[in-house]
Amino acid sequence: MTSDRDALEHAAAGDAALCTLVNVEGSFSRRCGAQLAVGRDGSIAGDMADNCLDRELANQAELAMQTGEAKLLRYGEGSPFIDFRLPCGSGLDILVDPAPDRSALAACVERIGQRQEAALNLPLSSQAGFIAKRSYIPALRLVILGAGSECAALQQLAAAQGIEAEWREAGQGISLGQAPADIAVDPWTAVLLLFHDHEWEHVLLEWALKSPAFYIGAQGGAPARESRMERLRAAGHGEAELARITGPVGLIPHSRDAGVLALSIMAEVVGAYEMLHPHR
Repeated sequence: MTSDRDALEHAAAGDAALCTLVNVEGSFSRRCGAQLAVGRDGSIAGDMADNCLDRELANQAELAMQTGEAKLLRYGEGSPFIDFRLPCGSGLDILVDPAPDRSALAACVERIGQRQEAALNLPLSSQAGFIAKRSYIPALRLVILGAGSECAALQQLAAAQGIEAEWREAGQGISLGQAPADIAVDPWTAVLLLFHDHEWEHVLLEWALKSPAFYIGAQGGAPARESRMERLRAAGHGEAELARITGPVGLIPHSRDAGVLALSIMAEVVGAYEMLHPHR
């Protein structure tokens, strides 16, 4: 989930060209804004989904670095490169910048590292329909509150995907009836309550509803969900607030295995995070 940031960091770190997908006509497996960085030493970071296209862009970046001039290249439908075709049948416009602004790149890397949004102005891409600015958002982060194998499985799955996950276990990292005071939550954080003892939930849900978390999910069957919502309504929470709480959590109905539930939750959370992407 970090290939675009890999390209950004590689271009910021040294002598590298930055290739940015600024327009897509038709269907393609990468969104507008996808990036590939090509170092003068031949190193590559990021990807455009197609190894042949990556190699072609690496060659074009090398030529651009020789001239020092940025250029817009068209691939696929309407392309002048008759010896290079895209099997998807789409048309792609890709900006190759041989000397991107290193200070602007470094500023973007720093802002993302501080979990803030960032943006990079792009040269030569002011045509209608082309993105003229590449926007970035911080990486997905999970806050897992609960106990049991579901929490452990979700944390393990997140680690395998390179996703930061903070697990506070009931009775160890959090206390019954108390809102946590030392957990950072921002608009790119998902808060997940995975309790079998639902008495833990009320104060934690009130805390989560006050946070800017983009996703709040809570485990539990229909009786637990109804009781949860009634208690929150009685505490003064309106329907708009309650609509932020996802339950049952996950894409797979009636998951009975910890690993399956973790996968189900992760798929749903990642899908919600993808909808936050500025170039979706």
